[in-house]
Amino acid sequence: MKVAFATQDLKRVDAHFGWAKNIAIYDVNPDGHHFVEAIQFDGDLKEDGNEDKLAPKIEAIKDCVILYVAAIGGSGAARVVANNIHPMKVAQPEAIDDLCVKLEDVLKGSPPPWLRKVLAKGQERSFDFED
Repeated sequence: MKVAFATQDLKRVDAHFGWAKNIAIYDVNPDGHHFVEAIQFDGDLKEDGNEDKLAPKIEAIKDCVILYVAAIGGSGAARVVANNIHPMKVAQPEAIDDLCVKLEDVLKGSPPPWLRKVLAKGQERSFDFED
């Protein structure tokens, strides 16, 4: 599954979603994780109530399941959730690699119901009607 991280330095989750200079995207599964891409954002990203700056970020993460942030505003969170992405807030800056390892461990065990539901959405069901 793809996971997005709001980051200023591409190493830690240390950014407010709206102000993030970068979104790092990783593929995470029970067996490991790997970096997919980093998307950079320019322009005036500071807090200003400008909702237009969120659209390219939401577009960039549309195929992600989880978004890790240091903070996210109410309207940003609503737009992320409306795109079936689960926002996760970290209490303090945390290394992206450490978060990926923690997520791998959760996936190896018994994921919480919200995560099982999200993972099930990504799987296509196939039926063999001849049986």
